[in-house]
Amino acid sequence: MPAQLPAPEGAIQILLRPLTAEDEAGWSRVRIRNANWLSPWDAGDPMHGPGLTFNTWLERQRRDERTGVAAQFAIEYQMEIIGQVSVGAISYGSIRSGSVGYWVDKAHAGLGVAPLSVAMLADWAMLSPDGPRLHRLEIAMLPENERSRRVVEKLGAHREGLRRQYMYIRGAWRDHDVYSLLADDAPGGFAARFLGR
Repeated sequence: MPAQLPAPEGAIQILLRPLTAEDEAGWSRVRIRNANWLSPWDAGDPMHGPGLTFNTWLERQRRDERTGVAAQFAIEYQMEIIGQVSVGAISYGSIRSGSVGYWVDKAHAGLGVAPLSVAMLADWAMLSPDGPRLHRLEIAMLPENERSRRVVEKLGAHREGLRRQYMYIRGAWRDHDVYSLLADDAPGGFAARFLGR
């Protein structure tokens, strides 16, 4: 895990960094403030297990980072957490792929934070010698999530189709549209391509 991934020059000056125990209050504040904004898209547990404390959730993140199966980053702007971007379900070998998720504070929506964050994550996950060197990233969304669709369209992601009952959302298994980014799509970098559009 990198200590931080700063935005390129000329972009909104966000910073991607791993969450720490000291982030609990700030992360919780932004999640509570955005509860209604984010709740239509929040995944749930179909087995209805007990919720996780922030520290337990962080411990799982560190374990996943050590084993190389996931990486989560806070999106920080002006020293404040305004969202999160992650890559999970990382597979190696002949697949070398991962699944991307993201959310951004409503007050910062429309500023290009989400597509830039995903582009920065893609640059690290697919193109950086210090990253997992993945070949492919998938981004899945509910078909009615137009804001998320605009994010992937701004990144030039390829729509691949519909995954039936892909994820458990709001008490039901829901179909998702799936988009992909391949390392070959932006050999000069996804952030550079996004900013050059």
